[in-house]
This record gives sequence, C-alpha cells and structure tokens, in this order.
Amino acid sequence: MGLQEMATRVFKVIAIGAILVFVGCLGLFLSLALEHSIPVTLPAPTGPFEVGRAIFDWKDDKTPDVLAPVAGAKRELLVWMWYPADPGTASGIDDYMPGPTRAAAERWTGVLISKFLTRDLSKVHGHSVRDAGFSMQQAANPVVMMRAGASLEVVNYSTLAEDLASHGYVVVGFDAPYRSYTVAFPDGRVMRRTPENNPENCLGGTAAEEDRCADRLLKAWTSDMSFVLDRLQELNDVREGTEFAGRLDLTRVGAFGHSFGGAATALFCLRDSRCQAGVDVDGAPHGEVIQKGLKQPFAFLLSDHSHEPIAETSQVQADMQSIYERLPPETRLRLTIRGANHFTFTDDGALLKSHLVMGFFRATGRLGMSGRRQLEVTSYCLRSFFDAHLKGTKDLPTKIPSPVYPEIQVVN
Repeated sequence: MGLQEMATRVFKVIAIGAILVFVGCLGLFLSLALEHSIPVTLPAPTGPFEVGRAIFDWKDDKTPDVLAPVAGAKRELLVWMWYPADPGTASGIDDYMPGPTRAAAERWTGVLISKFLTRDLSKVHGHSVRDAGFSMQQAANPVVMMRAGASLEVVNYSTLAEDLASHGYVVVGFDAPYRSYTVAFPDGRVMRRTPENNPENCLGGTAAEEDRCADRLLKAWTSDMSFVLDRLQELNDVREGTEFAGRLDLTRVGAFGHSFGGAATALFCLRDSRCQAGVDVDGAPHGEVIQKGLKQPFAFLLSDHSHEPIAETSQVQADMQSIYERLPPETRLRLTIRGANHFTFTDDGALLKSHLVMGFFRATGRLGMSGRRQLEVTSYCLRSFFDAHLKGTKDLPTKIPSPVYPEIQVVN
C-alpha cells in the first residue's frame, strides 16, 4: 500500500467519524428541541387537600439588606405560600412560574440552556390553584418554612411544597434579591444574584476563609427567615381581617432546606426558638450549630454519596455527627435515599430531559433512580417527620423506613 493510498484511507476514516459525530450531535439537539416544547406535569400531591398558592411582595423598611450591592437598600422578599385550599373557591390551575418570573429566568439562563437543556417553563404544569380560599377543614394549620438550595428560586421546589400543603401544611418560601438567581417583582423590577453572594464562590479558599464567607451569607439567610415569620404573625392576626387570619398555627413551625438551604435551616432552628422541627436535605452544616447542636427535633435527609471519595465527605459527615449526637434519640433521624442525586431534590427530578442525558448520568453513577421517584420518596420522608413532630401523630420518625420505599436507609 502506497503512502498516498494510506493517507486517503485515513482521511476517509476521519471524515466518516466526523460525519457520525455531527449526525449524532444534530440528532441530540433535535431531540432536545422537540422535548423542550412537550408539556409536562409535576408529580401529583398525595394528600386529601387541594393546594392554593399566593405570592407576596414583603418590604422591611427598618432593616438594611446587608447583601445588597447598594448601601442603604432595605430588605425586600418575594414570598411564596402554598396552603390547603377550598376547591369551591378556585379559578383554575395557576402557572407553574408566573410570566414575568419566567421571562426573567429565561433571559438569565441564555438561549442554549433555556431552549435546549431545559423544559419550556410555560408548558410545565403544577397543581396549585389560583385565587383559592383557605380550607376550613382544619382549625389552624402548621407552618413549614422552605429554603431553596444555593441561589435557586423557591418555585423549583414546588413538588415538595405542593405535597406538604396537600397534607394540611402551610409551606412558605421566598426569593431574595441579590442572592436568588432571579427575582421578578410584580411591579416589573428584576433583580439578579451578585457573584459575591453565590455560596459556591465561597469554596476554594482556606477553611477559615470558606467559613467566613458562608457565615456572612447565612446570617442574612436566617435573618430573612425570622422576618418572614414575623410577617406571618401579622398576616395571621384576626384584627387584620385577611383571608389567612387565624389559619396559621405559629406554635407549630417547622423548616427544611436543600443544600445551602439545609445549612440555613439548621442555623435558623438554633437562632430562632419558634422553629419546632427541622430537616436538612443534603446540605453541609456550617457555623456555630456544629459546636452548639440543636434542641429541636431534627433530621438529615441525604442523597447517595457512596460513589464519592471519602476524603470529600468525611468532614461533612463529622459536622453532621456533631449535631446528631447531641439530639435525643427519639427526636433525631439521619436517612440516605439510595440512588438519589443531590440536584434532583428539586423539580428537575421531574423536568430533566432526554433519555441520552439521563443515561449519561446513570452510567457515570450520578443518578441511580428516577427523578420522579426521588421526589416521591423525599416528600414521604418530609411529611412523615413533620407529622410526627408538628402534628403529634403516632408514627414516630424511626418508623419512616417502609416496604413501599426500600430506597430509604437509616444511618446511625
């Protein structure tokens, strides 16, 4: 075989390989583009109540926003509330994400992500109804605060919120300017996260530097949670005459958060005695709670970290253990959901696209179960723990493992 003939064959092989790669990429992008426009519905709530949703713009003229890039800016939060609703007063299922928020989110993520790697959010459907009155089946309803992970908007946890609300809880979360990815207020103002308020940017320095960065953010996060509880007290005041007056039982307050929101939940329960029970969903603890511990019932609900190097998780496990071992046995719980992924505790568990993409995650050991199944198991764990400690049911948290959910593993 001559040199020229060999070169020709090599060129043909390279050309065929390039064509196959091109065709494969084109097929993937066409598949993603097609899936982008297919309507999808979030997992249905499992409780007996219809779910209502209300959104508030709450301003705090007395307190500066310490994380705002402009000196003197006051605290302002976009607050989301899911609650047991009276189906007879509803006027239809609400948008998963209101139009202004959806438009702002799509501008923020860019064309590639918003058009090819995610769902069309206008075609995502939840189960919350708009303009619904409060259900009168319960005299008053326990309240659960919900904190999103990192800088995510709280609407990304609608599946978990709707399920708890369908079981008789009022679930309250909020987006905060300059630390949530995007906050679109009803009057059209859009505020985005600043880089210095991104918890992920706290990583990479010395341990002391990381702690100082996280503590600065968490101080504001937990203060925001206490402010929201204060405003809920005002909303619940019968003298105000709102539709929520007298419907919130603020003697039964729980809290849960995912990732950095889980760290905020633990600190909130330490700093605000109104917190009666808390759950950290796959979040590494930070701050004084590691040394001081907690008095309230508390649970750690973890994804499957078995594929991760021990060196990367040993300190986090030690910090959790420091909190866990101080809790009375009957009020503590540490669970792992085998096969669960850290990022699919959000609605992404139901919205992630493409069998090819999901197959890649499974092949690399990053996803060992269906995202919808993970949300189902998570919802079960959350409501079981809060039922035990906010409703006083007979089912103790130690009985949470169930034949229906064999993925749940108790960690002692």
